[in-house]
Amino acid sequence: MDIMRTQHTPAPLVARGLTKSFGQVRALAGVDLQIPAGQSVAIMGPSGSGKSTLLHCLAGILVPDAGEVRLGDLVVSGLRDAQRSRVRRERLGFVFQDGQLLPELPARENVALPLLLRGVPRGEALRSADTWLERLGLGAGSGLAGRRPGEMSGGQAQRVAIARAMVHDPAVVFADEPTGALDQATGHEVLQILTTTTAMAGATLVVVTHDAQVARWCSRLVELRDAMVHADQLLAADELAGELR
Repeated sequence: MDIMRTQHTPAPLVARGLTKSFGQVRALAGVDLQIPAGQSVAIMGPSGSGKSTLLHCLAGILVPDAGEVRLGDLVVSGLRDAQRSRVRRERLGFVFQDGQLLPELPARENVALPLLLRGVPRGEALRSADTWLERLGLGAGSGLAGRRPGEMSGGQAQRVAIARAMVHDPAVVFADEPTGALDQATGHEVLQILTTTTAMAGATLVVVTHDAQVARWCSRLVELRDAMVHADQLLAADELAGELR
């Protein structure tokens, strides 16, 4: 089976019986989680509860000690390292707390990078990057597309990171504390862009956060405690609407 054949098709993300330990520390202790395609999910929990480990297993960065992770029909946890890397590169998008943009590249080249790594011709990749930067308010008229990350504010850099996460039409976008380094107003703006952009693209969004205000931007909240799912609830539509106003 070509592991990329469903690249542009929405697919559910499913974890079954995930366990993961680091030495004597149990980070996940039998986690089950089913995320329908297109849903936005916030994963919360105290420090050490296993939320970042869960994200890394769902994204194929870590391999669980037991259990499996599926993206549609694809068993991500059963792939070899190189295959998981390809899945991350071609089917997943990532937004991290510090953006993890390449400091030596201007914004448009940072955004184009996922396409360039897939072998897309440079001109085509840059045109796609320009389209996404324009959508997120960082187009040619802003003067920001040619700036390097160190020449932008934190909010601007996170918008570049969102554009980079979306440029290759991912099935799932993973965001690990995406507003952790931002002030409240800027974080609010970044979350609105992130949730709206992924929803419009039909992509699944998985956000790891310790902040309840961040979690309210998602349609579902999963709480981890002691390496296990403690609570799993849909957030009320009126609450979401209030946050988006």
